[in-house]
Amino acid sequence: MNPYRTHTAGELRKENVGEGVRLAGWVHRRRDHGGLIFIDLRDRWGLTQITFHPEQEVFQTAEKLRPEWAISIEGEVAERPEGNANPDLPTGDVEVEASGLDILNESETPPFEVERERPVDEITRLKYRYLDLRRDRMRENIIFRHEVVKHIRDYLSERDFIEVETPLLTASTPEGARDYLVPARLYPGEFYALPQSPQQFKQLLMVAGFERYFQIARALRDEDGRGDRQPEHTQLDLEMSFTTQDEVLALIEGLYTEIVEELTEKKIIAKPFPRLTFAEAMSRFGSDKPDIRFGLELTDLSDLVSASDFKVFRGAVEGGGSVRAISVSDLGDLSRKEVDDLVEVAKEGGAKGLAHFQITDADIKSPIAKFFSEEEIEGITSRVEAKPGDWVFFVADKNPVVFESLNRLRLHFRERLDLVDKDTLALCWITDFPLFEYNEVEDRIEPMHHMFTMPREEDLPLLDTDPLAIIGQLYDLVANGTELASGSIRIHRPDIQRKVFEVIGMDEDEAERRFGSILRAFRYGAPPHGGIAPGIDRFIMLLRDEPNIREVMAFPKTQAARDEMMDAPGPVAEEQLKELGISLRKKS
Repeated sequence: MNPYRTHTAGELRKENVGEGVRLAGWVHRRRDHGGLIFIDLRDRWGLTQITFHPEQEVFQTAEKLRPEWAISIEGEVAERPEGNANPDLPTGDVEVEASGLDILNESETPPFEVERERPVDEITRLKYRYLDLRRDRMRENIIFRHEVVKHIRDYLSERDFIEVETPLLTASTPEGARDYLVPARLYPGEFYALPQSPQQFKQLLMVAGFERYFQIARALRDEDGRGDRQPEHTQLDLEMSFTTQDEVLALIEGLYTEIVEELTEKKIIAKPFPRLTFAEAMSRFGSDKPDIRFGLELTDLSDLVSASDFKVFRGAVEGGGSVRAISVSDLGDLSRKEVDDLVEVAKEGGAKGLAHFQITDADIKSPIAKFFSEEEIEGITSRVEAKPGDWVFFVADKNPVVFESLNRLRLHFRERLDLVDKDTLALCWITDFPLFEYNEVEDRIEPMHHMFTMPREEDLPLLDTDPLAIIGQLYDLVANGTELASGSIRIHRPDIQRKVFEVIGMDEDEAERRFGSILRAFRYGAPPHGGIAPGIDRFIMLLRDEPNIREVMAFPKTQAARDEMMDAPGPVAEEQLKELGISLRKKS
């Protein structure tokens, strides 16, 4: 028999009245009323009101109680007096009249209030994360996270997937971010790397014949902090043999639909999830992770303005770029400062400026109107479907700049005009990404996602002639403008894999040194296979309407990648460095 509790603080109801019980937890709140002491006792499951009467021996001990003390109480369940019930609590119809009290541990005054959801400096919250996790919002987030992960495991296990753990100490194979390196004491001067993903291992499991693998995997990337990123994150890692893109997408679509509909109150806008090619997503929304809950789609005007007298527009088209615009309603008359603020939004995307038309009943108002004929103006306003009262905003530049700048404007107006319902999810697939992209800074071709993606069958000849024209069998899952998952059909033939390495400038010796294990494995009957890796933290952040993933992780790092609670990273003893054969150089 448990010496601390017979029930949890969240389960007592009217039917328990008259029962003798023991409860254990923390003092959530204390109130003194008319000679009585009331304690709200909190544990993981809820709150129960405890009443101490002055004629009882435990009353004097109860007078000492303070918030966050750990206690165990004994008493009898009673119905609350008429008018004193709390309809907001599941246990609000009852209380426990205490006859015994054990103080299990006292608490210093916490650095912030645990019982109330008031703003607290994030650094303080993370330094005392064990106290922050006692608060309702954080506790509920972590419990919800458990429910999501359990649902994932159950869903995949029912479909014959096998969970396999892959190593955390592995070889350095950069996949778009810097590796975290671990010195190998037994091999001075050599290093393990912590995995950015289990990519090679899951492909090797397909070669090994497991056919359906998954893992709730930790992935570690040494990259700059952002609200939706952490140095270490958790992902569902999944791989299937003898599969197709459609099969992978259908599997994940079913999983996500179940999670949303069974565990939340949110509504999915469209089922099945819409599919957009990469080219379509960029052309319509300026982003490969578009929020499709609202309009303000981009319109290409390049052909209409390529011969105009406005040199900025004409020059952008002649230079291989484009001129695109969005038309926005319900803005009213914008002041000069408001227009300048919008220009700054566009500049954050790389634009040099932002041109505009204001459509009126009679004509248009614009500093650039004089450069266009009536026919050109009519063509522009007709194509963007602008009506009186609308504003049309133009960006002219190289396509990446045009897309990024107008996408930022779309998202700005989404918030400014309150264009979306926060309780809806617009999930969509983005497919048919280019396999490669050109890195102008380093003057080389590199993979758009990673180097293990299979080209479309019809594009295989282009590996020798025009690799930048190749479309990969790649797919991303996006919701409300946030990328949730990325996957692909993988290369399973060693000749194609070697060719891809060659295209990105990796010679045979380097390919063998870095990826020899997977190239060898492909020679032993590797099956066609593909998979996906949905980020769990980011998905839960979206479902819980949290501003960043730190709010859905038990022990996150700060945005500066520090662990304030454990004071890491930090220096280590000279003896440890000596044992590892490492000496430190001072920064110049």
